[in-house]
Amino acid sequence: MTETRSPETELQAQRREAVAERLRNRPLWQRLHHHLRNQLSPAVFAFVALVSGAVWVFVEVAEEVAAGETHAFDEAVLLWMRNATDRALPAGPAWLETVMRDITALGGVTVLGMLVASVVGILWFQSRHRTAIFLLVAVAGGQLFSNIAKAIFDRPRPDLVPHGTLVTSASFPSGHSMMSAVIWLTLAAMVARTEPSRPLRIYLMSMAILITVLVGISRVYLGVHWPTDVIGGWAAGLAWAMGCTALAKIIDPLPEPPAPEMRSAGEPPPRG
Repeated sequence: MTETRSPETELQAQRREAVAERLRNRPLWQRLHHHLRNQLSPAVFAFVALVSGAVWVFVEVAEEVAAGETHAFDEAVLLWMRNATDRALPAGPAWLETVMRDITALGGVTVLGMLVASVVGILWFQSRHRTAIFLLVAVAGGQLFSNIAKAIFDRPRPDLVPHGTLVTSASFPSGHSMMSAVIWLTLAAMVARTEPSRPLRIYLMSMAILITVLVGISRVYLGVHWPTDVIGGWAAGLAWAMGCTALAKIIDPLPEPPAPEMRSAGEPPPRG
């Protein structure tokens, strides 16, 4: 049975869209003021706490790495992922190494670049030009931060085991881990904010987190990163992605999705 909106519901949707359109046309500082005034809630404080925690983790790990105090932990975890009788071989069956190479590609420049280009194109055709440009700037900024951090710390790659894939840059932080968090989490959050279904929003974010975690694990499994490289990359990427998501809500405000309408009395629940 096809559901139709009541005139009142349609009017509410038009009002939400009108408010969102007025916000888009305001100067950035006014949109920021409106957003903060209307969003001060426990969820916002939890958001700020999570970003702050991610920044703290990155700073702490960076300090430990710079001081050389993570070597025992890094070496123990890295060797735990190798064959007990031959360090040249990763742990597990032979096919697992192929799987890990496939997974690590999800955090590589080629896959992430094609993904971002595709999403930017979709946003552009949807006339969401500001969001498209913002996404490009956010991704480029994250990559620039990763490159600068690598140059500052200039940490050598692991030399305990053979590398399972080609690497050319410094080790800390893991660029694959950081950019996976930046791009997959940011894109999932951007899609989720337009989706009224809470289970689907949770699913989207869960899949983005899963991909990010697996990419990081694959870097250690393939012997191209120390575990603390990955932890630092995850922390920096999470903080960057959450900050970008918050700014996207201010730069391109969307009307709040309407709550699912209740079925009329006596109407049977949908099948299947």
